[in-house]
Amino acid sequence: MANSQHSRPKPDIEIAQAATMRPIVEVAHDKLSIGPEHLEPYGHYKAKVSLDYIKTLGDRPDGKLILVTAITPTPAGEGKTTTSVGLGDGLNLRGKRAMICLREPSLGPCFGIKGGAAGGGYAQVVPMEDINLHFTGDIHAIGTANNLLAALVDNHIYWGNDLALDARRITWRRAMDMNDRALRQITTSLGGATNGYPREDGFDITVASEVMAIFCLATDLADLQRRLGNIIVGYTREREPVCARELKAQGPMAALLRDALAPNLVQTLEHNPAFVHGGPFANIAHGCNSVLATTTALKLADYVVTEAGFGADLGAEKFFDIKCRKTGLKPDCAVIVATVRALKMHGGLATDELKDENLEALDKGLANLERHVENIGRFGVPAVVAINVFTADTEAEVALIAERCAALGVTAVEADHWARGGEGALDLADAVVRTIDQTPSDFKLLYPDEMPLWDKIRTVAQSVYGADEVVAEKRVRDQIEQLQNAGFGHFPVCMAKTQYSLSADPTLKGAPIDFAVPIREVRVLGGAEFVVAVCGNVMTMPGLPRVPAANAISVDDDGRITGLF
Repeated sequence: MANSQHSRPKPDIEIAQAATMRPIVEVAHDKLSIGPEHLEPYGHYKAKVSLDYIKTLGDRPDGKLILVTAITPTPAGEGKTTTSVGLGDGLNLRGKRAMICLREPSLGPCFGIKGGAAGGGYAQVVPMEDINLHFTGDIHAIGTANNLLAALVDNHIYWGNDLALDARRITWRRAMDMNDRALRQITTSLGGATNGYPREDGFDITVASEVMAIFCLATDLADLQRRLGNIIVGYTREREPVCARELKAQGPMAALLRDALAPNLVQTLEHNPAFVHGGPFANIAHGCNSVLATTTALKLADYVVTEAGFGADLGAEKFFDIKCRKTGLKPDCAVIVATVRALKMHGGLATDELKDENLEALDKGLANLERHVENIGRFGVPAVVAINVFTADTEAEVALIAERCAALGVTAVEADHWARGGEGALDLADAVVRTIDQTPSDFKLLYPDEMPLWDKIRTVAQSVYGADEVVAEKRVRDQIEQLQNAGFGHFPVCMAKTQYSLSADPTLKGAPIDFAVPIREVRVLGGAEFVVAVCGNVMTMPGLPRVPAANAISVDDDGRITGLF
């Protein structure tokens, strides 16, 4: 096994900075047949593809859609984005017309604990620093649109409150794209009458904002504006909902988002095209890149590789039950990324014990992979397991994974893209193409639209997580019933849950059994058109760790960024 991941001799950012990029107009022309007149360049190496051009693609046939997901995340790492990039490069090396669709990274993880989100090693999208920092300004536009609506709500109350909004029942929160626990719950409008009416408020991280969800689900500018108008900002004393359109907010919000809605085109280290657009978290939001980017890529390429955040219990389930439900997308194959190291952690080993062969721990941890394979199967999508290899992996450990996968009827393939780029993912690319050709997808949703909200929540918890039951206080059950009776029962559910366990308890590794999923609160997203069920102690505004990643980031005298990842 030639992979140098274990020792990591060179940071990802140094690999990216040493790369020679092609002008993005050349990548667009040579790989996608898009002329420069249809691009809005942001410098030399990134550009937005014109919405007017996208409208002309409607009659083209769609390519094959490949979803990359993973086992339950661990500190040992899995490499889902890296695998997405490597697979795309591998498909292109095999002569396939392939494109990658990824989410835009949030600044919260970049400066917090997770690090960058542009891939890693020799399977990255570039320019890496731009993508991980301000990029083309999309996330800033989303946060600004979110906060414009918040300002309009408070301004409306200040100037007489003609809509009779109950200040105690305002549900619209402010947003910023940074981990800041101090802003989770705040009091606003202090300082006297000229500053408005004091009330409780709070911040969510921008990628958890409903505006982000709407941005990623909108099919065009008209759909974007319609959805923005349907955002519920609060309720009257009679508990009647008040929407953003009643504040005339959808127009100016859409104006702020107009340019951002066009997908961002960048390239891999091997000069293959990639859309990086939209960035909702998968633990507290729906975790998929924009519908516009995915549907456009399907018109431009024969194979489209996209990812959904965290494990298959979160990102993949939401990709299927929310994104595919809303758009009619039908994935042809799913790739489940696993590492020997991470599976041994699920088997009970600590980080400093992972370098030694331990078949007993691996055997125990494989229960987590098996659960995710079974979950993908519930949706009728054929799967391939990608073993993202490390130097410490042994032949016996890899063979055990392959054996267990074969027993499930799934192919497991070693992939060495971190060290060798697309060449290291050729076997994976071959397995994916073979699976698509030989095993047609029979995609189906987990639950029908007409199923009641509580039953949808219970179905996800029991069928996907493996829970025995779902529990909630009476006030939460009553709220769910009110939403059902108010006409929101046909919405899908978005489970906001820890990413570190199939359960709602982050300490339960592997494939836990005999547990309940507690629902702490529910939120209706009228514009995004789904209901969020907040499970356990998950937060919609994360905090920074004791030693944040920001501590290692700097800029040298020549302006070169260091320590980003």
